[in-house]
Amino acid sequence: MATNTRPIVSVKALEGDMTTDCAGLALAEVFRSPIRPDVVRSAHRLLSCNKRQPYAVSRRAGHQTSAESWGTGRAVSRIPRVPGGGTHRAGQGAFGNMCCGGRMFAPTKTWRKWHRRVNVHMRRVAVTSALAATAVPALVLARGHRIETVPEMPLVISDSAESIEKTSQAIKILKQTGAYADAEKAQDSVGIRTGKGKMRNRRYINRKGPLVVYGTEGSKIVKAFRNLPGVDVANVERLNLLDLAPGGHLGRFVIWTANRIQEVGGGVWHL
Repeated sequence: MATNTRPIVSVKALEGDMTTDCAGLALAEVFRSPIRPDVVRSAHRLLSCNKRQPYAVSRRAGHQTSAESWGTGRAVSRIPRVPGGGTHRAGQGAFGNMCCGGRMFAPTKTWRKWHRRVNVHMRRVAVTSALAATAVPALVLARGHRIETVPEMPLVISDSAESIEKTSQAIKILKQTGAYADAEKAQDSVGIRTGKGKMRNRRYINRKGPLVVYGTEGSKIVKAFRNLPGVDVANVERLNLLDLAPGGHLGRFVIWTANRIQEVGGGVWHL
């Protein structure tokens, strides 16, 4: 798949900066990596398995009755049956997975194989593909992001953004860079999950908005953006496929700070 070939990317100056809007940076080599959707999907499917929480049914489920088989000679099946009389339940089959109130077939166990291992080379190819896709406007639009007002992809802003700590300042930056439409789309998409997940601390769902990449450990920018629905914040040293390609779909809208887009080209990307 075609990749981004522009050698220079502009740095968007924020209000109050001394730098000009026309400042430019050399685009890292990683943004010209081959884009492999098949590798991204396979790696994402394996990596997403590692955040599952073990679950199982009760070991006593379906066996909490004193049912015994009637044996042979009664022209009925030999399934264990509930003892007693005077109720509909008496004489009904129990224990088996074909019986009402019986156990399930092959009950789930907590010691099943939950985690999956991903080869280092495959993980690197997937991450570089996801990084390269963030610089292709067609893929970002195809993923559903609202970037019509964004001046350039990838979007790079001044390093002064890492010093903000108020959500109002974060919204102001998004409006200055033309990225607020995508954050607003994610905020308007908040809804209640269908099914029983709403009872299990997963009540609300929403679309993914922009991903803000910072680099200074303990930066206040995390507090500024964390209260915006759908907007994620990630350290450049801990970027992973789950952030860059949610759901295994390429083209996440990423907002970089100037120094961080240069740092991302210094890793082990030459495959």
